[in-house]
Amino acid sequence: MASMPTRTGCLFVLLPLVLLAACAGTRGSSLDGGDPDGAPGRDTKGPRDAAVAEDTTDETEASAGEMPVELDAAPGKPDAAPGKPDAAPGKPDAAPPPCTTRITYGSTWIKPASHPASHDEVKGKVTWDGHCKVDAAGNAYATLSNGWKPYFKGRSCIIALDYKGACKGVPTQCETRVAYGPAWDPAPSHPAYHDDVAGALTWDGVCHASGGKSWALLSNGWTPHFSGACDLALRHTECGGLHANPVVGSDCPDPGVLKDGATYYMVCTPGFAYPIRSSKDLVHWTHHGGVFSAATRPKWAASHFWAPEMHKVGSSYVVYFSAKNSSGVFAVGAAWSKSPLGPYKDIGKPLVTEPHPGAIDAHHFRASSGKRYILWKVDGNAVGKPTPIRIQQLAADGLSRVGQPKTILQNTLSWEGALVEGPWMVERGGYYYLFYSGNGYGSSSYGVGVARATSPLGPFAKKGAPILTSKGAWSGPGHGSVVRGPSGDWVHVYHAWEAGKVLKPPGRLALVDRIQWSGGWPLMRAAPSKRSQPPP
Repeated sequence: MASMPTRTGCLFVLLPLVLLAACAGTRGSSLDGGDPDGAPGRDTKGPRDAAVAEDTTDETEASAGEMPVELDAAPGKPDAAPGKPDAAPGKPDAAPPPCTTRITYGSTWIKPASHPASHDEVKGKVTWDGHCKVDAAGNAYATLSNGWKPYFKGRSCIIALDYKGACKGVPTQCETRVAYGPAWDPAPSHPAYHDDVAGALTWDGVCHASGGKSWALLSNGWTPHFSGACDLALRHTECGGLHANPVVGSDCPDPGVLKDGATYYMVCTPGFAYPIRSSKDLVHWTHHGGVFSAATRPKWAASHFWAPEMHKVGSSYVVYFSAKNSSGVFAVGAAWSKSPLGPYKDIGKPLVTEPHPGAIDAHHFRASSGKRYILWKVDGNAVGKPTPIRIQQLAADGLSRVGQPKTILQNTLSWEGALVEGPWMVERGGYYYLFYSGNGYGSSSYGVGVARATSPLGPFAKKGAPILTSKGAWSGPGHGSVVRGPSGDWVHVYHAWEAGKVLKPPGRLALVDRIQWSGGWPLMRAAPSKRSQPPP
């Protein structure tokens, strides 16, 4: 794809929050644990039945006036003497550490200037019923069990609660409560104004209005309806905190992500250097230099270094990329290293060539059979021609091709416009899923589609409409990587423009959102998202 030219509480300020709260109206919230009563995912006036089954794979309450405390050991001091057991043989284990709660506040939290962190760590178990109230200024606030009242911009609160130590009565796995405000139009036989579901339930924040009413689409397919504006809050418990997009806030087009053990590596388009970043959670990224330097850049490649991907091939690491040669024709190159951080050595010539205008957007895929493949796009849209995506088997080292190429996808649907590009293939449940982008990258019409087949060589059947399009805070989402997150969820790491800033600074930013699966197809109902959600 073409390159651009070129989180919380009260450590401070408990008093101000309490004073604010004293001025706010109060209203009771239902705390009954009623179960929904119908099939979820239908266009109903509220969630029904249990969450959609997505096939992926004596406590002490903190006192109302208690300030947050720092719980870490003194710097440089170990938790216990090295080499010594926790307890003497034959004696009971040492008592578990006391209960503590980390409270993480969503990105719309009205954070006091004296509170730089987006979370608080407090002694004891702090809870929240999940409900928000809205003050006269139109801001929402939550009342926690310790008396704190964090305020949020707009009508919705998002808070995560994570526990350590001897906390009784807390979940053992990630759970979400979605709580509905007084504007909610409940389904029949649903007395509780909340629903509890397993896992991370998310909402992209888009409120769909129609005839004075509104509705929201949640990540599990529920569509709660409201009289007036959307009115819901989310409580995430034992989900590992919160994050909000973007995960890379500078220009990072075409992010190629490798999961190598417990570490993720990302490379992006800007310039021949191809910056390398690493992360343990797909959210916090550390920069490590680049794939190439001025001294090591490929001699055959003259300009337009685009769309890199890093893959582990045997005991080596290979970066596939696109560049123009001295004649202005695009080709796909490859460079290898014994370390994901380099240094990388180019193979000395293009790996894939096509007649003018050439080949771009390389993707490496390894099937469960052990065979490796290279996919690429023929850049026909540059000369008014179709843009087939082709595939060919690779040698075991990933540095040469064997056999003959085959076309497996072309732009045939109206939403795809003049092109399809940015292929990424995954294997799941007997199918090979080909994620791809369509339409022009410098347009809000850019989006992500998917096709599937029972062989990596096709034939591929398209799902039809794109699964990821411009919405809310983001425009032109696309050309990304599909990987398993640390939680085991399928996630998509992709780029998008800020809404209203297509082809403008800060460029294409890197986002990460979960993929849902339903009926044998992937969906991204709550994406692209700007709202806080549990990390993937």
